[in-house]
Amino acid sequence: MSTKLPEKATNEEIDIFQLSKSIGGFFDRINAFIFRTIQFFIRNWIIVLVLVVLGFGLGWYLDSNKKTFQNQIIVTPNFESVDYLYTKIDLIEAKILSGDTVFLKNVVGIAHPKTIKKIEIKPIADVYKFIEDKEQNFELIKLMAEVGEVKKVLEDNVTSKNYTFHTISFISNKAINEKEIVEPLLRYLNSSEYFTEVQKIGYKNLEQQIIQNDTIIAQIDNVLNGFSNTVKNNTKSDKLVYYNENTQLNEIIKTKQLLVKEQGKNRLNLISCDKLIKEISLTSNIDDHKIVDGKFKFFLPVLFCFLFILISLFQKFYRKQLLKSQQFQQ
Repeated sequence: MSTKLPEKATNEEIDIFQLSKSIGGFFDRINAFIFRTIQFFIRNWIIVLVLVVLGFGLGWYLDSNKKTFQNQIIVTPNFESVDYLYTKIDLIEAKILSGDTVFLKNVVGIAHPKTIKKIEIKPIADVYKFIEDKEQNFELIKLMAEVGEVKKVLEDNVTSKNYTFHTISFISNKAINEKEIVEPLLRYLNSSEYFTEVQKIGYKNLEQQIIQNDTIIAQIDNVLNGFSNTVKNNTKSDKLVYYNENTQLNEIIKTKQLLVKEQGKNRLNLISCDKLIKEISLTSNIDDHKIVDGKFKFFLPVLFCFLFILISLFQKFYRKQLLKSQQFQQ
């Protein structure tokens, strides 16, 4: 009777033994790595402690001094001053980037010019308002859409500047006071001599138009009242009266309707036309949260320790390779 074990069973026992040996070796390497890591921190605990304290202190300073706030002013430029408004905002942005605090303080009137870090202006897209009662604008949109995407047409610089409302956005490094920044900024934007005269004349013209339209509406009412009285008298006398279409009664009524509608718009325009650049609303001191906001005091200590470990590993690698090089040369 043969006592020889099958070759297959022997191979399986060898494979299992090698696998268990490999797993044991893997855990041994992990234990050795953990031990060396602990030993490294024990040996360099003073340096690590200094790096943690330094990183925490620097992070605390950055967290308390690097906050930013978003501020937005919605304005409406009157009397075709939209290009003037955009040019002025671009000029202020250029002065901010160049660090020209003298211009910002003396010309614009901002008491603390270093507070503002960035400023820009964008239109508030309102295509329905843009084409409302303006057939030429509707035709313009159709024409431009034929040669490009509608979205690009609506966001195009030429189109967007003709929207009613625009948002002036600026970033500050601390909470702002409206009297220190917003009011001086709006005064500067309204300081154009040419457009100031245009605004005065345009405002008077609008007032005169309202008065004139009220007069015309009153005259139309008199005509309609006279017609109403005539109808009543003819009804009482039991006489049949035929009215010729040339009386244009329908045209008179339509004219009154258009004038009433126009008067409503004129009175609303009168509210916003008292200034060249009219402020509609202000939203200030919106905390501009970022991923690293408030986390520098935790992030920097970890970063400093990681860099220290990386430098130490590099030094160890360099010394090891240098020793091998010297032994090879001998």
